[in-house]
Amino acid sequence: MDHSMIKILVADDEKDVLEFVGYNLRKENFNVTTAKNGQDAIDKAKEIKPHLILLDVMMPVLDGIQACQEMRLIKSFNQTMICFLTAMSEEFTHLMALDSGADDYIIKPIHPRLLITKVKSLIRRVVEEEEMPTISIRDLKVNVDTFEVFQNQELIEFVRKEFFLLHLLISKPGRVFSRKEILEKVWGGDVIVNDRTIDVHIRKIREKLGDEYIKTVKGVGYKFDA
Repeated sequence: MDHSMIKILVADDEKDVLEFVGYNLRKENFNVTTAKNGQDAIDKAKEIKPHLILLDVMMPVLDGIQACQEMRLIKSFNQTMICFLTAMSEEFTHLMALDSGADDYIIKPIHPRLLITKVKSLIRRVVEEEEMPTISIRDLKVNVDTFEVFQNQELIEFVRKEFFLLHLLISKPGRVFSRKEILEKVWGGDVIVNDRTIDVHIRKIREKLGDEYIKTVKGVGYKFDA
């Protein structure tokens, strides 16, 4: 993967953080743009269309959570990964961040190796989705470009994580995904969620599509039944 083609926007009101994160990302040859607050991040994201946004939570003008919520309402950011940078250790803050539409978070102080590992993991997910934008199986059509799911040509509404979970399963019909693998690919390996979170999202998908698509493999995980 040519990292120079990958655009990353880093938003933080602390100059030292912008310089530190920018330096470590540029060492890996990523194309980095910086922003100083949430509104600045939205404006620059509209301009450069980044693959990934690293967004500080506590910022002036517009905080990170508000900025994330606004960007998730803009269709052109459907495939953009958003990862929060947060100095706060309270669990509710991290869950609030994820509920706002983010894909992951990194706790400050930021360690360079963890930063690069997280970034590369998130970028891989973007590239995988770009390589397979539309999947059609049976009476379902899943389009990653538009974040739309059609069943018998009828649009079915899904929230972000439900969509990612369905897309993961349908991308490899018949393959069993373990709970651990689902957590890593949909929520990120270090995110504070548990098996119950997966079960709730599977239940919601079944409520919308019916029970015949996603099968439970007892003691292992789930699969899409083709």
